[in-house]
Amino acid sequence: MTGVAPAAGTSSGTVKYHIVLGKKEEIVVGPADADVVVTIAKADCGLDPNVAYMQGRLKAAGHTGVLFAALRSGAAAEVLQPHA
Repeated sequence: MTGVAPAAGTSSGTVKYHIVLGKKEEIVVGPADADVVVTIAKADCGLDPNVAYMQGRLKAAGHTGVLFAALRSGAAAEVLQPHA
C-alpha cells in the first residue's frame, strides 16, 4: 500500500534541524532531503524537546511519525542539547 505510515515505533527517517540564532542566522544539522524539518530558537534548545514541541517552541514540518520517533528515542535531545 502506498501512503501508509509505518507502525508505531518503526518510523525510520531523517530529521533536519534548524537552530535559529537570529533573523537571518541559523545552524543547520542534518541532510538536505530530510523527512522532517525541525525549527527551534537557540534559546529554547535547553528545554526538553518534548516539552518544547508541546509548548509550540519546536516547530516541525513533514512526517510526524519520524518526528515522534526522534523525540521518543532521545535523538532530538542529543542534537539540541549541545546548542543550549
